[in-house]
Parts: sequence; structure tokens; C-alpha cells
Amino acid sequence: MTTDRRRFLKGAGLAAAAAGVPLPAPALPDLDLGRLCGRYQWLVGDHHTHSQYSYDAMYRIDDIARGGRAHGADWIVFTDHGHAEHEKVSVEPTEADFRAARRKYPDLLLWHGLEWNVPGAEHATVFFQAGDQQAAKLREFERAFDWRLTNSEASSPANEALALRALRWLSDSERARRIHAPVVLINHPLRNGRVAPHELRAYRDAAPGIVIGMEGAPGAQADGFPKPLGNGGARGGYINSPGPNSWPGYPAEAYRTHGGWDWATAKVGGLWDSLLAEGKPWWITTNSDSHYNRGDTLVRPDVPGDWYDTHGKFPDPVDAGTPQLAAPYADFYPGEFSRTHVGVTRRSLEGVLDGLRAGRIWGSHGGLVSELEVGAYSGGSAATLGGRLRVRRGSDVTVVVRARLASRPNGGGSVPRLARLDVVAGPVTGPVADRDTMTAPGTRVVESFEPRWAPGRQVVFRHTFRNVREPFYFRVRGSNGDAEPTPDVVGQANPFDDLWLYANPLFADIC
Repeated sequence: MTTDRRRFLKGAGLAAAAAGVPLPAPALPDLDLGRLCGRYQWLVGDHHTHSQYSYDAMYRIDDIARGGRAHGADWIVFTDHGHAEHEKVSVEPTEADFRAARRKYPDLLLWHGLEWNVPGAEHATVFFQAGDQQAAKLREFERAFDWRLTNSEASSPANEALALRALRWLSDSERARRIHAPVVLINHPLRNGRVAPHELRAYRDAAPGIVIGMEGAPGAQADGFPKPLGNGGARGGYINSPGPNSWPGYPAEAYRTHGGWDWATAKVGGLWDSLLAEGKPWWITTNSDSHYNRGDTLVRPDVPGDWYDTHGKFPDPVDAGTPQLAAPYADFYPGEFSRTHVGVTRRSLEGVLDGLRAGRIWGSHGGLVSELEVGAYSGGSAATLGGRLRVRRGSDVTVVVRARLASRPNGGGSVPRLARLDVVAGPVTGPVADRDTMTAPGTRVVESFEPRWAPGRQVVFRHTFRNVREPFYFRVRGSNGDAEPTPDVVGQANPFDDLWLYANPLFADIC
């Protein structure tokens, strides 16, 4: 056992549990969970979608909005790829279609954003508000900072510096009130191993509150359905090996999803935990990355291979009349399989932005549970996801988790069964000396709960950290089976077979 892990166990009052001696479990206190967790409305959304204005997609903006709405999405960001032809001719038409969708679906909260080709790295969601200048400001950003337009794809110090200049542009533009509330999320971070740990830290530190985190799980989850009823590919398109621009420190397992989630998220004591152990916010989401949605009857018309390069847009999709089971990329509609739940105090664009930036986020696959609340209290301090507790040294910290079990069949045809909920915790050890650190040895699963299953039933459990002496963080995850996420097998990865949920952390600070 490492020194920091031993210190954490002792400080959190968990040494007895680690040695196999059960800790006392007093009855759940009679408390108002709404007051503890905060009285939030949880809105489902998706920050990563593609339309006919992307070089590798087909949907109209209206199709994405209508499909997301039908699958329970409350908010959607449209994020077509940066591309020379996109910057040249597609930004204003996209904005016009976006505004039409806003008028047609007033109950949806919609943004016109961009999937940024990050210099020296891969992709990120970028979105903000700029009123009548939205298209102009998106074009300005794309033209100046997208690696497809600036010849800055290769991994190099100069290109990494350009990415940081882009983030400072967002910060400066917000300060000058040229744009409002920019948000950046790193997409499918380890799909190609092209975003090094030091780059994630540099992004976070260059624009705190703007670069808020990463996709904990990629989209394109349907690509793993086995043949002949699917593509026989890999969940999320994670079928790659290291390339010339990949960071050499990632192991082979980092290039595969684990229960559908990125290795950076799924590995306990791994890259995500190493970021959290610094005591700084780094939130995770999940999304559809919608390009061609499995089971849809819409298809893209046959056009010459250079069509996009000369038009900046594909023709409207047509109805083939039969479900497409082996669609390219094999995605889902927003809200259909991957769901990012954001806790808001008001149903508005500002409400969602506030929840995202605060980390009031949990992500799930396949409707594993219909509701989740996580709260903690110590003395007079209470917090929920993304929050911070003020803890007097030597006090106890009690975590309360409430979930409502699924009651309706998902797209796989069955009602998901939650098999376990885990509390994962680790010490906050402060900034790292090596910015490429991707381990947090003191982090581990401190307790697992196996609920009795009955559709629609509410389950509540509690874990108490006793005699807390040092700062720490904790997070909650759940699954329909395995105790630990395992690498998804390429060609044999029906996403409905292996479902997980992950909630963002809470921090306990010593005062």
C-alpha cells in the first residue's frame, strides 16, 4: 500500500474497512435530500452533434432538433467540423437553419457552436453566445485557430501554443463582451491518443471556467454492434493504435473504450483522477456525436466524392423507408443512448451554462437509471455534484446517494437493471510536479452498494468518511454488471450489454 493511500485511508476513517473489518452503519438520518442536494431540475442534453454542414454527416439542423426532442433531450449544441469549405460558405447558412430550429422548437435550448480541430491535438466542442454576431465570431475563431485552416495539426510546441492562444482569445473576448459564456469540452480525448496529459492541464489552466472538462464517454456508441446487424466496429470509433501525433506515454488499453467510457474516465486512479487529485475542477460529459444514427430511415443521397469540398453542405437526406443498421459511424440521436444530465435552477440557456460550469453533471448510457442525486454534508456545510464542502478537521463527512431505477425498456428492448453503485474517493494532493502525470495512486473504490431491483423503485444509500484529517474528493459511478469496466471487444460490443453511469465529483476542503 502506497504512503498517500495509507494516509488517505487513515484520514478518512477507512483503515478498518480496508482491512476487511466492516464499519458501523447507523440508520440513514431523517433529512431533506432536496435541501441537501439542492433543488435542481435535471435537464438532458448533448453538446456534440453534426449536420449536413459537416464533411462526414448528413442531417438537417431540424432533423437533429426533432430527433433529440423525441428522445427526451432538453438542450443541444450543433457542432459542425471546422473545415476550409465550412469556414468559407457554411457558417451563415448554419446560423439561419439554427435560428429556424429555435423558432420551431421553442421548448428546446439550442446553441450554434463548432467542433474545433485543436492545434497540436484533436477535437473539442466550442460554443458561446454572440447575438447577431454569432456567425461572424464563430468564423473569426475558426479562421484563426482551427488546424485545418492554419496548417497546425502536427503535435509540436508551436501548435500547442496556438491552441492556448485560441483559449486566451475566448477569455479576452468574453471580458471585452464580444462574446458571452464560452464553454470548451475536449472531445473523445484518447481516441487517437493525441491529447497529452500536460495539454489537458494547460487548457484547463489557460482558461479556467471556460475549458471545463472532457467527454467522459465518446459518441458513436452504436458502432460496436456485431455483424450482421451492425458495423462490427468499436464503441466510439475507438479502434485505433498510436500514430505519429499520439503522445507516447499512453498504454495500448487507452485506445479502447471500457464499458463505453474513455480509459481516462474508466480507470480508477487514472488520468481523470490525477486531475481531480490536484483539487481543481475537471468535469466529464457524454454525448451522441450524431452523424448517421443507427436505426434511422434517413440516408444521404449519392453524390460525387468532392461534393462537400465544392458546396460546403450535403443535399437534404431522403427517407429510405427501412432502418439503417450499418450506418457510417453508427451514432444515436441526442438523448437516445448517451445522456448528459445538468442540474439547473431555471430552464434557460443561462441555467444550463451555470450548471455545466458548476459541474452539476452526471452522464449515463442506455437509461441505466432514470434519476440520480448525490449530496454530502459535514456539520453545517452541504454540497452536491461539482460542489465543495467546508469540513472541520476531525469531523465526519456523510455522502447520500439516491437513484430511481429504470422502469421502461431502452433502445435495446429491455429495462436496464442497476447492479451496483460505487463511491470512489482519493486524497487531494495538490498540483503535480510532472504535468504528464496520469495516475492517482491513493484513489480507490471505498464502498459498493448492490440495490434490490424492482422497476421504478427508489434506492438510497449512505457512506460516511470518519475523522477526516486531510482534503479529499469523491465521485459516484454505477453499472449493470461488472465490478470494474473492461475493454470493449472490437466487433462484439453491443452497447446495451454493458451500461455505466458516472457522476462528477465533490470536494471536501479542510477548514
